[in-house]
Amino acid sequence: MKACLALLLMLVLAGPVGAAQCGWPAWDSYRQALVSPDGRVIDPSTAQQITTSEGQSYGLFFALLANDRASFARLLNWTQDNLAGGDLSRRLPAWQWGRDAQGQWKVLDANNASDADLWIAYSLLEAGRLWRQPAYEKLGLNILWLSAAQSLRQLPGLGVMLLPGGQGFDGTDNWRLNPSYLPPQLLARFAQVAPLWAELADNSQRLLLEGSPKGLAPDWLVWRNGQGWMADAVTGSKGSYDAIRVYLWLGMLAEDAPGRAQLLARFQPMVALTARLGAVPELLDTDTGTDTGKGPVGFSAALLPMLASAADGAEALKAQRERLRQEPPAADAYYNRSLMLFGQGWDEHRYRFDKHGRLLPNWTGACKK
Repeated sequence: MKACLALLLMLVLAGPVGAAQCGWPAWDSYRQALVSPDGRVIDPSTAQQITTSEGQSYGLFFALLANDRASFARLLNWTQDNLAGGDLSRRLPAWQWGRDAQGQWKVLDANNASDADLWIAYSLLEAGRLWRQPAYEKLGLNILWLSAAQSLRQLPGLGVMLLPGGQGFDGTDNWRLNPSYLPPQLLARFAQVAPLWAELADNSQRLLLEGSPKGLAPDWLVWRNGQGWMADAVTGSKGSYDAIRVYLWLGMLAEDAPGRAQLLARFQPMVALTARLGAVPELLDTDTGTDTGKGPVGFSAALLPMLASAADGAEALKAQRERLRQEPPAADAYYNRSLMLFGQGWDEHRYRFDKHGRLLPNWTGACKK
C-alpha cells in the first residue's frame, strides 16, 4: 500500500495539479500558514507544535474540496509515515504528534481519535470516487473497518456506538461519548458500504436528539447501562469547542437527508440564541441555557449553514457573515481557521453533500461567485 501511495504522489506531481478549475484563496492561505511542505498540519499555538490526526483529516478534506491532488497526496503520506507506522492499511493514526520534553519529534499519544479516522476514511473514499483513484478508495475502506474494529462498541440499551477512541472511554457500566465525532453525512456515506454503519447512523441520531433535550449540544455525554444519558463527570453540561461542530454538521445536511427536519428543529434554540445575542456564545450550560462569553470567529463560521437553513435566520446569518469579513482569524489559529473553511466554504457554495453523504464539490461554479 505504501508503494501505491508513493506512485500516486509521483503521478499527481508529474502533471497538472492543484485547484486548476477554480482557486480557493482561503485554502491557499490555510495551507501556507499551517501546512508544512511535506504535508503536516501544524497547530502553531501550542508549545509542542503539535499535529493531530484531526488536523490531518481536515487537511485531506479541504485539499479534496480544492481539487488539490498534490497537497492531498502529501498530507496522506505524512499521516501514514508519522502517525501510522508507515502503513495506514494496518494501523489507525495516532492522535497526537509533536516535540516532547526532550526536544524529540515523535508520537506523543498513540491512541486513535475516531472522528479523525472517519474523516480520513471519508476523504479517501470520495477522493477515490471523484478522482477515479481506486487505491484511495481501497485504503479508505481499510481505515473504515480498522476504525470499526477498534472503536465500535455494542452498548446495552442503545446498540452500536462509536467511542471517541479505542482506549480510555469504556467504564464498567458506562461509556463516554462525543456528539461532534459523529457527522451524519459521513455515516450516511458509510451506510452505502455496509448496514452496520446505517445502524450507527440511527443510534447517533438518537444520541443527538435525546442527549440535547433543550436544543443545546454538550461537548461530552455518558451512556450508563440501565440509566441512559447522563452528564459527563469531567465536563458536566458544558457545550463549547467540541459541540460547535454538531451545529456545523447538521446545518450542512442535504435538504432531503433522512432525519434532517427533526434534527434542525431540535437545535433551533442555538439559532435563536445567536440571533438574540448577535454572536455565537463561547460557552453554554446545556441544562440551564446560560451563556458565557463571545465565541471566536470560527464559531460564527460554523453556524453559517444552520443559520442559512432557518426560516428566521437571515439577519443573524448576515451578522455572522459580516463578522467573518471584519474579524478574520489569526494566521496561527488552527481550529478557528478549520471551522472557517468548513462553514464559510459551504456558505460560498464550494461544496454540498447529497442525502447519501456523497460529496458534491463545486470545482468550477464557485469561480463565478
